[in-house]
Amino acid sequence: MRQPAPRRTVACMESLNSAEARTFREEVRQFLSEKLTPELRRGARRGTSVFLHPDIADAWQRILHQQGWAAPDWPVEYGGTGWNEIQRYIWAEEYARAHAPGLSPMGLKMVAPVIMHYGSPEQKATLLPRILSGEDRWCQGYSEPGSGSDLASLKLRAVRDGDDYVLNGSKIWTTHAHFANRMFCLVRTSTEGRPQTGITFLLLEMKTPGITVSPIHTLAGEHEFNQVFFDDVRVPVSGRLGEENDGWTVAKHLLTFERSGRYAPGLAAFLDMVREAAQATGWLEHEGNRERLARETIAVDALRAIELAGLEGGGPSDAVRPSMLKVLGTETSQRIDLLALEIAAGWEGHIEDAPDAIAIAMPKYLNNRAASIYAGSNEIQRDLIARVVVDQAA
Repeated sequence: MRQPAPRRTVACMESLNSAEARTFREEVRQFLSEKLTPELRRGARRGTSVFLHPDIADAWQRILHQQGWAAPDWPVEYGGTGWNEIQRYIWAEEYARAHAPGLSPMGLKMVAPVIMHYGSPEQKATLLPRILSGEDRWCQGYSEPGSGSDLASLKLRAVRDGDDYVLNGSKIWTTHAHFANRMFCLVRTSTEGRPQTGITFLLLEMKTPGITVSPIHTLAGEHEFNQVFFDDVRVPVSGRLGEENDGWTVAKHLLTFERSGRYAPGLAAFLDMVREAAQATGWLEHEGNRERLARETIAVDALRAIELAGLEGGGPSDAVRPSMLKVLGTETSQRIDLLALEIAAGWEGHIEDAPDAIAIAMPKYLNNRAASIYAGSNEIQRDLIARVVVDQAA
């Protein structure tokens, strides 16, 4: 019988503080202390989104790969660490606390799991080691002009021609496409029946003739997004993942990984940065501000409790958990970003001399406005949660 969530959370807390866990935590802390250079830490603390510049993220991934710790969530047979859930959560907490650079999630956390699940033996043998080592940098070809949250309406056409698909159309908001050498992409291979049934999942190389990457600069002045154009681009059928016209199934599997994750460790680390900035500016002395900071601290602690309840199958059901964490994690993040922005307004010195939370407050705030939209908007997540609850009650 499944344990109630509060009881499960207490059990996980006890596991986090066991002698074995404390030994593991000390091993992780020592590794991070020895391997994280000041440049890598500063690059992470000054990052404005989960997508750090490759100069920072790739350098750190090489260090982790050499240690064998680049993909703690992967199965051992593909290069994972073999850590249990408690150890992975400890890793996430210490990683965030040390301000280690985040690795690009497109390869390690998004396309890799679907390659493991749907890929051919050849695809697994070729692609997974290169993702693990960082040799391949991936981007995601999902959204199109007019097809954002409603991905079923996508129109990028892929016509079968012998052993190739010929692609024409475009993708938009393609994060770090200008750095990527590979893309996982949803394409339209049929217009018959329900829109979802005519979509195919392709893996392709960005150097393929006919692909053009056009930059899109954000309100923060950063070049993170792009529009990618396809003009008679030939992609081998061997690059297909899953069956033709069944890409919607593959995409739904991937979205489970995009929406899930461990939010609390990273939010707690940034909240510490915000607290440092608040003390440096005197923001805490204004009426009500201590209470506002305390409320967000409680929100992060509550989110941590939910995440701990989910370890080893406790807490909300698997059908609800990814959507629930996505809503709570992104909206808590946006509220903390707003606090950082208010604190930054009271900084009177040069921005380069400011505490890190102040230096990145505006671009981080603007960047994270999209967090409640991408990977399925939070409104859609609430609808999914409601449907599951209604179905379970029926």
